[in-house]
Amino acid sequence: MEHKEILLIKNGELALKGLNRGTFEDILLKNIKRRLYGAGSFTLRKAQSTLYIEPREEGADLEEACDRLSRIFGISAYTRALAVDKSMEAILAATGDYLADELRNARTFKVEAKRSDKTFPLTSPAICAEVGGALLKQFPHLKVDVHQPQVQVTVEIRDFGAYIHAAQLPGAGGMPVGTGGRAALLISGGIDSPVAGYMMAKRGIELTAVHFASPPYTSERAEMKVLSLLEEVAAYAGPIETRLVPFTHIQEEIRRHCPEELFTLIMRRGMMRLADCIARREGCGALITGESVGQVASQTLPALACTGAVTSLPILRPLIGMDKEEIIAISRRIGTYETSIQPYEDCCTVFTPRHPRTRPRLEQVEAAESALDWETLTAEALEGVRNKTVIG
Repeated sequence: MEHKEILLIKNGELALKGLNRGTFEDILLKNIKRRLYGAGSFTLRKAQSTLYIEPREEGADLEEACDRLSRIFGISAYTRALAVDKSMEAILAATGDYLADELRNARTFKVEAKRSDKTFPLTSPAICAEVGGALLKQFPHLKVDVHQPQVQVTVEIRDFGAYIHAAQLPGAGGMPVGTGGRAALLISGGIDSPVAGYMMAKRGIELTAVHFASPPYTSERAEMKVLSLLEEVAAYAGPIETRLVPFTHIQEEIRRHCPEELFTLIMRRGMMRLADCIARREGCGALITGESVGQVASQTLPALACTGAVTSLPILRPLIGMDKEEIIAISRRIGTYETSIQPYEDCCTVFTPRHPRTRPRLEQVEAAESALDWETLTAEALEGVRNKTVIG
């Protein structure tokens, strides 16, 4: 076998899926192929709970490929590895040279061997002893530390060959997008909703985004901000079909006909009505929001009950028990925070009541909004929806 650098992918949670595992792995492979487009030409195959990604040509950018793989849900770990013949001669000749940079800059190391091909003549401890001895000769400054080594050298003996690599890097985890159905994400320009979308995509859900725009109260830059946030989420979630819904007339009608202390609650019920219509039209099985209990007046338990009463679709609220610092930590990690704090208002901040009702009763809210012609307002807004596809 010619020595060749490849990528090894561990798919973690998929190993628990029993008879459905093959289907889940096929979806993950499809996602990987789509995300690696433009980084080079690769051959992908699966065996023994591992996906093998082999460059077909010299120009393949493995650094870029690894960066993209790090954001694909369904991958628990990945690593660059050198594929060599299944012989100790080949393994000993290649290991030190392949990992020279890491080993020169380290003081301690250990060797770990994994022998899934039991026909290989040496046991795993024997492989470790031979490789470790060869590395100590090649790098005499090194010492063995089996507990906390600075470099872990791994030799895997598999059906197709032997693979040499250093420590694996953590992947994005979760389930491959497309294995959990589709849901509609209500997204504003704030910190919370992009994180909510990311968290549900991590459970394998494809996202359709619904954003409400209220020009002239909200600007074109506010809309561009939301599209930028969706691009950052799409780097993990894949392409996001986005529906931009005109909301100005509905908000003005609410201000004209409804009590001020219920403005926000009735506005959110209007959003849920429209999101419900779009979700059903798009084949979504649920709605996703960035709500967290008690964070604002419209997110008390009575308020959440009133908001959710207008839809029979499940409402997924992945942030519901998180505090703001926890949400911000995730937004920083996935790259949405700096965009979220840009000072462009969204429609949720338009006509904010001075003293919002925090313990509303549903019958009270329904009576207050009965002055509105929801059928006409909803049809008008749906007719004005603009469609965009956002790619990360």
